[in-house]
Amino acid sequence: MTDDPIAVARANWAKAGWGDVADGMVAVTSVMRAHQILLARVETALRPYDLSFSRFELLRLLAFSRTGALPIAKASARLQVHVTSVTHAIRRLESAGLVSRAPHPTDGRTTLVAITSAGRELVERATVTLNEQVFADIGVSPEQSRALVGAIDALRHSAGDY
Repeated sequence: MTDDPIAVARANWAKAGWGDVADGMVAVTSVMRAHQILLARVETALRPYDLSFSRFELLRLLAFSRTGALPIAKASARLQVHVTSVTHAIRRLESAGLVSRAPHPTDGRTTLVAITSAGRELVERATVTLNEQVFADIGVSPEQSRALVGAIDALRHSAGDY
């Protein structure tokens, strides 16, 4: 008998008569568990910066943008999250002095979010930490990482994600 709960779930699925869909259940469960593992590592790395991964992503997106500012709707689209989630992240970052909001200079219906110098400095330090503590070694070989991305890319494409 194995200590792997997902392997046990596969056996239970097959025993229940659902063997024809057991591979799919194992794939979904495995991705969900991998997400939990990686998110915990990311959160641990970002804890000293008082950042969640979503707030880090927003700061990193703004730091990468040519002007350091984007319309909130564009940030939402690029991060692939609902505008209310981006607005929540903006509020938290704004209260910490890491971003600011301003009216768009030519479109009165649009609000821009801009990274501040403090936000830029923080996201640079946080990026170094993530690169060293998480991205440099996610727990699988580079070849396995590329294969994983390929499999997930196929799933995203078939779901119409892009």
